[in-house]
Amino acid sequence: MQNVFFFDWEPRLIEWLQQFMNKFGVSLAVAVTYLGEELLIVAIFAFVYYCLDKQAGVFMGTNLMCSLTSNAMLKNVFFRLRPYFVHDNVRCLKAVDGSADIFNLHAQGYSFPSGHAQNALSYTAAAAVWFKKRFLYVLTIVIPLLVGISRVVLGVHYPTDVFAGWALALLVLAAVSLLQKFLKKRWLLYLVITVLTLPGLIYCRTADYFTSLGMMIGFFAGTLFEDRFVRFTNTRKPLRIVLRLIFGFALFFGLNSLLKLPFSSAFLDSGTFAAGIVRTLRYAVVLFVLTAVYPLSFRLLDRREARRAEEKAAAAAALKTEGTDAEEK
Repeated sequence: MQNVFFFDWEPRLIEWLQQFMNKFGVSLAVAVTYLGEELLIVAIFAFVYYCLDKQAGVFMGTNLMCSLTSNAMLKNVFFRLRPYFVHDNVRCLKAVDGSADIFNLHAQGYSFPSGHAQNALSYTAAAAVWFKKRFLYVLTIVIPLLVGISRVVLGVHYPTDVFAGWALALLVLAAVSLLQKFLKKRWLLYLVITVLTLPGLIYCRTADYFTSLGMMIGFFAGTLFEDRFVRFTNTRKPLRIVLRLIFGFALFFGLNSLLKLPFSSAFLDSGTFAAGIVRTLRYAVVLFVLTAVYPLSFRLLDRREARRAEEKAAAAAALKTEGTDAEEK
């Protein structure tokens, strides 16, 4: 199903903005739009979760997963075509999926609401609420605004898509915060959220829903497992931060590619329900490994370093004792 609805001023505004876009302008808009890309947001989450503050990472991740899934579910309700699908004078300056045809609905997805605008406000607002820093409140305004403008300029969203994305991000943040007050046990909170998102299996057919559902399930299961069995500690050491992020990203891409091997590319890109379920399971496994299994290595390294520190301390104490004995003799 496909729907076309817009205010008259929206395509005219996009056309007017695009007439000023030269190569530099397009490059700048593309750079700005990456601030709302899932890959960058995953990198920010990984830094917060692995290195800065694990509990803040869980809070931000919970809001982000709910935001991603709710966005995909709404897109599959409204079925709004992107502006360049509808208006001949609107150009697509950056496709959602650069490897697919720009008119491939399964790959490019629907327009309403804007996922990038929603993502940008979701992670900045969640960070501001948790850390309560003034500069984060400023970024909560600046980053989503710039990302929203870039999505319109690039021809992939109507302005009302962006407005709806911002509104949905705030609604999800408020809903998750409210649920956390009533559902004190985290497993129960995750169960309720998962049950609320499962109806999308009935009607959603775009890849973004199955991706976000898998990421959410894997993240929820992983954080619960980590909290009970792993319990790694954060680090502020620069070398460890870099290594945790580098190996984390290598694991993300490597495991994702490995889990695709049993299936043909034609099947994975077919857009069928079976392909969607495989996609969900794949991302669930990847997120579980990243949030629960991979942090086991942090504990092993911490124990190894602690053992070395104890050995050095024992050796230093032994030398000191030998020196004292020699002086007494």
